[in-house]
Amino acid sequence: MVVGEDGALPLPWLAEPLAAALDGARGHRGHALLVHGDEGSGSLALALTLAQAWLCESPVDRESPRGAGSRPCGRCGSCRLVQSHVHPDLVVLLPETLRREHGWPLAGDKADGEDGKRKPSRQIRIDEVRGLIDWATRTSGRGRGKVALLHPAEALNPQSANALLKTLEEPAPGTRLLLTCADPERLLPTVRSRCQRMRLAAPAPEAAVRWLQAQGVAGAEVLLAACSGRPLDALALARGGVDAAAWAALPSRVARGQAEAFAGWPLGRVLQALQQLCHDAWLLSCGASPRYFPPASLAAGAAPGALQAWAAELAEAARAAEHPWHEPLLVEALVRTGAAALAPAVPGPSAGGRPFATLPG
Repeated sequence: MVVGEDGALPLPWLAEPLAAALDGARGHRGHALLVHGDEGSGSLALALTLAQAWLCESPVDRESPRGAGSRPCGRCGSCRLVQSHVHPDLVVLLPETLRREHGWPLAGDKADGEDGKRKPSRQIRIDEVRGLIDWATRTSGRGRGKVALLHPAEALNPQSANALLKTLEEPAPGTRLLLTCADPERLLPTVRSRCQRMRLAAPAPEAAVRWLQAQGVAGAEVLLAACSGRPLDALALARGGVDAAAWAALPSRVARGQAEAFAGWPLGRVLQALQQLCHDAWLLSCGASPRYFPPASLAAGAAPGALQAWAAELAEAARAAEHPWHEPLLVEALVRTGAAALAPAVPGPSAGGRPFATLPG
């Protein structure tokens, strides 16, 4: 997620936005920058690379379509500390779930298994923000300033967001703050107003497919569509054991009521896949092209009324995803409803002689 010793960017489509941010004349020179873009498009990688560039002790000038930007060299002492996640002048504040995933712990984090009864937090908590504020007041360890990165900013709860406001408005000299988010409108207005904004566009599909193929992902086009064009999410899906063939087989397996198709999947991903399938079946019933699944994997003829009822059930389950469900039973029930919703509509008398659908149950 940062520039390595070879000087290569972690994601190839970051070259232009990075150069734009680092451009001395047109770049972002404020003390607080909000990077926003679709989840799974690389906003964390861009923010980390930008922080690494600001702290780099031997930056390299690289030409780009937007002008020259000083990229991190990847070889100096500062870059090596960033690569090792131990730079004294960089704090990366993530929710506990993401800290474990990316290997970027905070002081005081417990090792896996030490507190097995407590679920890792999905929020950036107020005590973590207070620790960041205390760190920001200390002198820079290597003399290149200090950078605090918060990802994603949506994970700030109201208390932690309010605690950050003073630092966002008037940080200690030499301190910069980087925030990332998918949608700025989900942040407090007082947070948004204190930051410059930078939009990270999703990569072109062709570039995303080439990158996925370089990572060893077969059927990259299918998985990229499954993830709405977000290549990092597509890569995570593939590494989670869902290949293109398994994804394309889901509609027929759900139509047969085979809940075991989702064995080993996290509940949130199951709910998302079922909602995507319901969405595509609805589009097909209206004569439109599906968005997430290959057209050949979907059977036509499902009744819109039955799909609407299934969509409502899935939405209710998604709203309560944090409830301590018996997950296998919940998935089985949702798949059973889905099998009924995906069944061809039963023809019968209706106004104008058109067939009507019977709702499941």
